[in-house]
Amino acid sequence: MESPSASTVRPALHPATRLGAMHLTVPDLGRSLPFYQNVLGLQLHERAGGVARLGAGGEVLLTLTEQPEARRFIRGHTGLYHFAVLVPSRLELARALRRMAEARVPMDGFSDHLVSEALYLPDPDGNGIEVYRDRPRSEWYDARGNLRLATDPLDVDGVLGELAAHPEPAALLAGGTVIGHVHLHVAHIAEAETFYLDGLGFDRMARYGPSASFASAGGYHHHLGLNTWAGAGAPPPPPDAVGLRFFEVIVPDAEALNTTVDRARAAGLVFEEQANGLLTRDPSHNALLLTADV
Repeated sequence: MESPSASTVRPALHPATRLGAMHLTVPDLGRSLPFYQNVLGLQLHERAGGVARLGAGGEVLLTLTEQPEARRFIRGHTGLYHFAVLVPSRLELARALRRMAEARVPMDGFSDHLVSEALYLPDPDGNGIEVYRDRPRSEWYDARGNLRLATDPLDVDGVLGELAAHPEPAALLAGGTVIGHVHLHVAHIAEAETFYLDGLGFDRMARYGPSASFASAGGYHHHLGLNTWAGAGAPPPPPDAVGLRFFEVIVPDAEALNTTVDRARAAGLVFEEQANGLLTRDPSHNALLLTADV
C-alpha cells in the first residue's frame, strides 16, 4: 500500500467538504423501503410518486427513485461498489448489527480497517452497503505519519458487547448518522485519479497497487474509494440498470463551490447545471452532484 504522510497531504478541496445524499434507482419501492427502514434503520422523510427520501432525523441521506423495469445489479460494470453509512459510536454499530441479525438478512462481511469497524450487506437489489463507525482520528496514523488501513477480521463479540450496558432495542439509526464515503467501480484507476484528484481536488490517502485508490478532503481517511475489481476497462452499466444515479459532494459555501468548479473546468471537467448544484460524470460514467451547504 502506498500512503502519503499527513504532512504531505495537500488540501485542494475545502477541508470541510463532505458527502451528501446517495441517489439510487430501484425497481420496487414496496420492496426497498421495508429493508431501508426496518433493517438499516432509516426514517422515511417523504414519498412522492416514485421517489422516496430517507434519513436519520436530519438531512436526507438516501433518495430512492423507482423504475419498475430497471434491471437488478449487473456485475462486470462500473458503478456503485458500496455506499457507507457512518454511525456516531461503537454502540450504534452494535445496535445496527443486532437489527441485521434479527432480520436474518444476508451479510457480505465484517471488517476491522484500523481506522474503522465495518459491517457489509446488500440491499434487496444487490446494491452494496457498508455500516461503520470511526475510531478516533488520533489513531489513524502510524509513528511515521502513514495512514493505517487494513482489512482485518472484526471483533464481532466485542462490538456486540457494547449492548450489555445498553440492552434496550433501537429501531432507528441514531441522530448524527451521515454518509461517510462512497466506493466506486471504475474502468481505470489512473484516469479516475486524474478526474477526482487533479480535477475536483480530492487528496489521495492510499493506493493499493494498480487496482484501488482512496481519496478524501480535509485529512479524512477516505470519502472516495475507487477500484477496478469489476474488471479493468469495465464498461458502464446500461441506462436501465438498478444502482447509482449520482452522489452528492457538498462544499461549505458558494465561494468554495466556485473555486472548485473553476479549477475543475480548467482541468477539462464538464458540468450540467441542476436546480441544486452542478452535475458531472467521471470517465467511467459515475455521476456526482457538486453543491454548497445551505
